Amino acid sequence: MTSDQALPRYALELRGIEKSFGTNQVLKGVSLTLEAGQITALLGANGAGKSTLIKILAGAYDRGAGEILVGGDPVEITSPLSAAHAGVHTVHQRIDESIIPGLTVAENLLFEELARGELPVIGSLRGLLPKARAMAETLNLQWSDAKLMSDAFELGIADAQLLVLARAFVKAPKVLVLDEPTSTLSQAEAERLFGLVGQMRSQGVAILYVSHHLSEIQTLADKLVVLRDGLIKDRQSTPLDMGEAVRSMLGEAVAVEVEQTDRRRSNRLALELRGVQLLKRSAPLDLDLNYGEVTGVVGLLGAGKSELARGIFGVEPFRSGTIRFDGLPYAPRRAGDGVNRGIYLVPENRAAEAMLPGWSLAGTVSLPFLTKVSAGGVINRRSERSRAKKVIDEFSVVTTGPDQLVDALSGGNQQKVVVGRWMSGDPKVVLMDEPFRGVDIGARHDLSLKARDAAARGACVVVFSSDIEEIREVADRILVMVEGQIALDRTATEVDADAIMTSMSEVSR
Repeated sequence: MTSDQALPRYALELRGIEKSFGTNQVLKGVSLTLEAGQITALLGANGAGKSTLIKILAGAYDRGAGEILVGGDPVEITSPLSAAHAGVHTVHQRIDESIIPGLTVAENLLFEELARGELPVIGSLRGLLPKARAMAETLNLQWSDAKLMSDAFELGIADAQLLVLARAFVKAPKVLVLDEPTSTLSQAEAERLFGLVGQMRSQGVAILYVSHHLSEIQTLADKLVVLRDGLIKDRQSTPLDMGEAVRSMLGEAVAVEVEQTDRRRSNRLALELRGVQLLKRSAPLDLDLNYGEVTGVVGLLGAGKSELARGIFGVEPFRSGTIRFDGLPYAPRRAGDGVNRGIYLVPENRAAEAMLPGWSLAGTVSLPFLTKVSAGGVINRRSERSRAKKVIDEFSVVTTGPDQLVDALSGGNQQKVVVGRWMSGDPKVVLMDEPFRGVDIGARHDLSLKARDAAARGACVVVFSSDIEEIREVADRILVMVEGQIALDRTATEVDADAIMTSMSEVSR
C-alpha cells in the first residue's frame, strides 16, 4: 500500500438516514460513524427508532433517504444477504427472526453457507457435523451430535440465542450489530459473550452494541450515542456519563427505584401450593402467594422460575403437588383454565407465545377475551378498538393507532401491549415472566408501576426475573429460587442485593 492509500477512517458511516412508515417519520436524518476496533453503544427509549435503524443495516428495511458507507465505500443494503456481502452482520433481539424451524441445529448454524451454495443442499446431514461442531465451539458450546441433529425449534430461547451468536462470530464481519445480545443469557453465558466481543474488537471489528443494561454499556463501550425521536441527541466517548445518557434518552430524569415507603404486605391468601415439584430432580416445595402485594421471584436460568409460572397458569402442569385458589382446589391443565379463573400469564417469550404475526394491536389485545368483544360469534370492531385504545392510553404505547400491526412496534411497546392486555382483563392473579426483557429503563419503570398499581387494586402479582435490580425495583416480597427450591424468602426492605446474590449462588443439597 502506498502512503497516499490511507485506510478509511470509519468501518461504517451513516449519512442522513431517514425512514418513514406512512405519515410517521421514524428516522429524521441519522448520521453515525463506527470505527474499526471499537464498541459503540446505541441507547434509546422504546419508539426512538433503534429497531428501524438496525433493520436498515440488516437489510430488512430499505432506507428512505441517506447513504451507507462500509470501509469508505458506498453500499446498497437491500436484503440480509447483501448486508452480509457488504460485511455487516446483525444478531437480532427477536431470535425467531433468525432461527428456521424444521431445519436441524447444524443446518441453522450453517444456513448462510447453504443459502450461498457453498455447501451441498442434498446429502447426509451428518456431513455437516464437523463444521457445525467447530462453529458451536466458538462460544465453547458443548453440544452433542444428537443436539446438533435435532430440530432447532426444540431449542430453548437461551440456546437459540447462543446459536445465532455463534453463527455471527465465525463470519469475521467488518461491522457487527448486537441487539440486546444478553437478554436471554445467564450471567455465565453473558460473561462468555463479553469475552468474545472483546476479542472481536481486538481483531478490528466495529461493533454496534444495543442494550438496556447500563452496566454492560459502562463496562464494554468505547463510545455511546443516544437516539431519541429519530435523531441523535447525545454522543460520548469514555469516560461515559450514564446519568447524562439517561437524561438524553428519556428527556427527563426518571427515578428507577420505587420508593421504599410504597412497599406493602398482605395476608389475604390467593394461592396455596403444596408439595409442588418444579424440576426433574428437585424436591417438592410449599408456597403461599397473597393478594395485594407484588412477589418478586429471582433466580438464574434453569432455577425453576418459568416452571413455577407456567404450572400455576396451567400451560405446563406441575410434576406433582396440589394448588388451592381462593381456598378451593385448583388443578389447571391448560391455559384456558387459568384465564377463566382470572389467572393471567405474561410469558417469557412474547414473540412466540403472546403475539400472532400480522395481527393488529387491537386484535392482539382482545385475543384472550373474544367473548367480551363479540356477540353471536361476530367480533364488534368498535368494541375491540376501544379496548385497545384504553391499553394504548394507559400504557403510553407509541403507535399510530389500534389498527397498526403489532409486529411493527418496538420491543418495549410490544411488551406494553402484552402486559396491558392482561391488566385490562380485571386480573385476580398476574404472573409476569421476564417482563422487562429487552425494554429500556423508562418502559421498565412504567411496567413496574403498572404491576404495583394492579397489586394496590387487590391483585396477586408475581414477577419472575433473573435480574436482581429489576426485582428490587418492583417487589414487596422477594423469593430466590435455586434448582427448583426457594433459597430465600424476605420482604424487600429486609434484604439487599448482596444477600440476594449470595442466595442465588448457593447450591441446593
